[in-house]
Amino acid sequence: MKTNRRCRALLAVSLNLMALLFSTTAFITTHWCEGTQRVPKPSCGKEKKTNCLNYSGNETANETNQNVVHYSWETGDDRFLFRYFHTGIWYSCEENINAAGEKCRSFIDLAPASEKGVLWLSVVSEVLYIMLLVVGFSLMCLELFHSSSVIDGLKLNAFAAVFTVLSGLLGMVAHMMYSQVFQATVNLGPEDWRPHSWDYGWSFCLAWGSFTCCMAASVTTLNSYTKTVIEFRHKRKIFEQGFREEQNFLDQEAIKYFRERSVQTVSRSVEAFMDFASLRKSRHVGKVSEILGEDAC
Repeated sequence: MKTNRRCRALLAVSLNLMALLFSTTAFITTHWCEGTQRVPKPSCGKEKKTNCLNYSGNETANETNQNVVHYSWETGDDRFLFRYFHTGIWYSCEENINAAGEKCRSFIDLAPASEKGVLWLSVVSEVLYIMLLVVGFSLMCLELFHSSSVIDGLKLNAFAAVFTVLSGLLGMVAHMMYSQVFQATVNLGPEDWRPHSWDYGWSFCLAWGSFTCCMAASVTTLNSYTKTVIEFRHKRKIFEQGFREEQNFLDQEAIKYFRERSVQTVSRSVEAFMDFASLRKSRHVGKVSEILGEDAC
C-alpha cells in the first residue's frame, strides 16, 4: 500500500509541476492569439523596393514635387499588406513592414475601456492561479519527501488537493475572461490594430494544457487521499472484527475454564463433605458402642 500511495503522490507532483511550467510560460509569452492585419502598402523609395506602391513617373521628380498627383495601378487587396501579429496578456507585437524585427505595444492600452476591468481581473486570476499552483506543489512535495506519519501525509494531501482545485477554477476563469476581452478588442479596438484574420496560438494551448494538468493533479491527489482513507477503514474493520472474534474465543475459553474449575471445586467440596460425614458417623457409632458396653457391664 505504501508503494502504491507513493506512486500516486509522485504522479500528482509531476502533473502539478507540468501545470506550473505551462501556466508560467503562457503568462510571460505573447502568442495567446495570432493572425494577420491588413495595412496599406507604403510608397516605394530608395530604401523600400518591395511590398510597396510603385507610382508611375520619375521617382526623383515625385520626391521633389509634392503637388504632383501620383497614380497606382494596384487595386483591391493588392494595395494592402497582410502583416503577422501575435498577442499575449501584456503585449501585442506586430511585424514591422518598414524595417526588420517587430514592434510591440501594451495590450492593456489596446483593450476597450469597457473591457479593461475584465482584463485586469483576468490578470489577477492568472497570478493567483500560478501562486496556488506553487502552494499545491510545495504541499505535495512536503507530503512526498518529508511526511513522517501517514496521518500527517493525509492532512497535507487534503490541503494540496483543495489548493489545486481552487487554482484550476481560477485558471479556467482567467482564460475565459481573456478570450472575451480579446474578441471585444477585435471588434472595438483601434483601427490600425484590428486583425484581418486571427486564431488562438500556442500560448493559449499551453494555458489550457496547464489547466488540464492541474485538474488531473487534483483528481489524482483526491483519489490518493480517498483510497488511503478507504484502505485504513477497511483494515480497521478487519482488525476490529478479528479482535471481537479473538475476544469471544477468549471469553468462551475463560467460561469453559471457570466452569471446569467450578465443577472440580464442587466435586471436591462434595467429596470432602462426604468424607467428613462418614468420619463423623464412624466416630458416633464408636461412641455408641462404648456406651452400650459400659451398660452391659
